[in-house]
Amino acid sequence: MGEAREVMDRLTNALTTGTDLKAVMECFAEDAVAVTPDGEVKGRENIGEYWRQMTDALPDSTYESTYAYECGDTAIDEGYFAGRNTGPLVLPSGESLEPTQREVRVRGCDAATVKDGKIVSYRLYFDQLDFLGQLGLLPNAPV
Repeated sequence: MGEAREVMDRLTNALTTGTDLKAVMECFAEDAVAVTPDGEVKGRENIGEYWRQMTDALPDSTYESTYAYECGDTAIDEGYFAGRNTGPLVLPSGESLEPTQREVRVRGCDAATVKDGKIVSYRLYFDQLDFLGQLGLLPNAPV
């Protein structure tokens, strides 16, 4: 296992086993850039805040890996993120929605490029419509 895979595995573990935000932030370089479905997030502190909001909304989340790759300085994961929405969900607008108490299971993919043991570039992809639909937040979503 190379450095990129090791750092990506530490990040996933920190996000899904008790949510250790200090350990999450330690995975990122000070000037890291993350591209998420909500937009670009720059800097370790801001990336930590992005993950804090997500883990507050789904505090007991799990991750089921379907594929894990490493190519040079980049690790790529594909799998399912699952959890119950028991905390407020912060939207990109800054608006906060009350918890729905619904379970979600969303397929996603993320890629992390690592330099000197820290993530310098991170990309996260998941279907926001599927996520919001499972939360019952879209018009005509099943109840």
